[in-house]
Amino acid sequence: MTPPAALAYFITPHGFGHAARACAVMNALHRQRPDLVFHLFTGVPEWFFSDSLDGPFQYHPLASDIGLVQRTPTAEDLPATIARLAAYWPLSGEKTTPLAAQLQALGCRLVLCDIAPLGIATAQQAGIPSILIENFTWDWIYAGYLELEPRFAAFIPQIQAACAAAAVHLQTRPACLPDARFTSLNPVFRSPRQTRAETRQRLGIPLEAKAVLVTMGGIPPTFSTLDHLSAASPAWFILPGAGERFERRGRLVLMPHHSEFYHPDLVFAADAVVGKAGYSTLAEAYAAGIPFGHVARPRFREAAVMADFIQNEMGGIELAPEEFESGAWAARVDELLALPRRQRDEIPGAEQAAAVVLGLIGQA
Repeated sequence: MTPPAALAYFITPHGFGHAARACAVMNALHRQRPDLVFHLFTGVPEWFFSDSLDGPFQYHPLASDIGLVQRTPTAEDLPATIARLAAYWPLSGEKTTPLAAQLQALGCRLVLCDIAPLGIATAQQAGIPSILIENFTWDWIYAGYLELEPRFAAFIPQIQAACAAAAVHLQTRPACLPDARFTSLNPVFRSPRQTRAETRQRLGIPLEAKAVLVTMGGIPPTFSTLDHLSAASPAWFILPGAGERFERRGRLVLMPHHSEFYHPDLVFAADAVVGKAGYSTLAEAYAAGIPFGHVARPRFREAAVMADFIQNEMGGIELAPEEFESGAWAARVDELLALPRRQRDEIPGAEQAAAVVLGLIGQA
């Protein structure tokens, strides 16, 4: 019997957006090649993949990337980031040699990387082709902080060299630094598993009612108060991370950060999203066709690209960080809900990525 084909996926642990994007690609691959087995190398918790993946995988806990150290969902700790980068780079043989041997022992035919350069370097050493999937790379992000923290300059060329070694380079919309040399993909999102009606029934939200999902992506939000939400709008509010257990408090639906609800189901059950415009939430809201009340992140370079995409392709309003943290944004909920839904009729980016991957496997 022919053993199942094995692919490795190196995923940055910065938030959950990159892991969600990777899961969307893996699910698209699984639909076409159920025999594929994925080996995941990342610091993202294993439960995230158990919740999100439809096919078999093996989890290999690894400090796959540094990214940015976060003090809060919207504030970065630059000195701490520099300290971790200094301990991590360069990607020496001490890091890549045992990983390359592991990939060979596992029979991996291809390495996919969601912006973790370690995967590309390891694939190169193992003699395995690699695919970089990104809407930004860390060198571009760090360049935006040079004025505040010049020490980032030492790591930028190393990251650029590592990324340039990928056999294939895919960019997902909205790309922060579009490059015509690379293949452009439509937004990559996880599909819902339940209908809007099914999810709303589980949540206890009437089908005809307006509902807003409030989320900060992979980082549990901090809410100073919740009572003002119901007073500000007749809408329902879905609040992951706002409670230790699932409960309905009037028109507020509180649940733990890690709950029994699949995040894309919550997005597709809502009429609008409010929170941090991380990639996965943005892509899922884009696919659902709903507007986004996004929290401004003036220091994070990706945020401006996301904000432009929301305004031009989705519809939304921008919220100041203090407006979100204080709860003052609740007064603008009706303004957000008044924005129209948008219909999507395009090939999902995950399907486009899967086609590229399967083409490369066929050549390997």
